[in-house]
Amino acid sequence: MTDCSEHQGKWSITFGVNDADAVDQLLRSLPNWFGIEASNRAYVESARTLPTYFAREANSAADSEPVGVLLAQRHFPEAAEIHLMAVAPALHRHGVGRALVQALEAHLVADGCKLLQVKTLGPSHPDEGYKLTRQFYASMGFLPVEETFDLWDAQNPCLILVKPLAQPAGSDGTAFARTTFP
Repeated sequence: MTDCSEHQGKWSITFGVNDADAVDQLLRSLPNWFGIEASNRAYVESARTLPTYFAREANSAADSEPVGVLLAQRHFPEAAEIHLMAVAPALHRHGVGRALVQALEAHLVADGCKLLQVKTLGPSHPDEGYKLTRQFYASMGFLPVEETFDLWDAQNPCLILVKPLAQPAGSDGTAFARTTFP
C-alpha cells in the first residue's frame, strides 16, 4: 500500500501505513470499549495486515500520534466491513470517527463497493458508551440488521449494522442478481 493523506475538516486521514503499536496504544486508552485482552491482541494483530486509516490533527506533523484508527476488511468486491474503529476518549464527538468513516467510504465507492457493515455491542446490553456508539453509526446512515447472541457470547450481544454505499443499478435488484458467490 502507499501512504496517502486526505483532509476531512480539522482532521488529516492517512491510509496505507500499518502501525500495530499505535493501534495498541489507542485501544489501551479505551478500556470501557476495549477491555477484553484477547480481543485487543487480535485487533492489534489485524492491524499488521488490514487496510488502516489513521486520524491526526490536520496541522500536526505526519509522524504525530494518531487520535483515531479504522481497520477495514473487504469480504467481497461488493461488501466491506469496519473491522475496528477507535478514537481517543478526549476527542469523542469531535468529528474524528466521522472523518475516518467518510474517508473509508470514499475509497470503497471509488472501488465499486456497494455495502459497508459494522458490528458493535447490541442494545440488549445496558452499556451507555455503546449506546452512543450505536447513535453515531445511525447518524452515519447505518441501519440495524440483526442482534445476535451467538457470534460473541451471551453477555456481549452483537448488533450487525449495514449501510448502502451506492444505489444498485436499476430499481429491480438486477445488480444483486448478477453477484456471484464463491
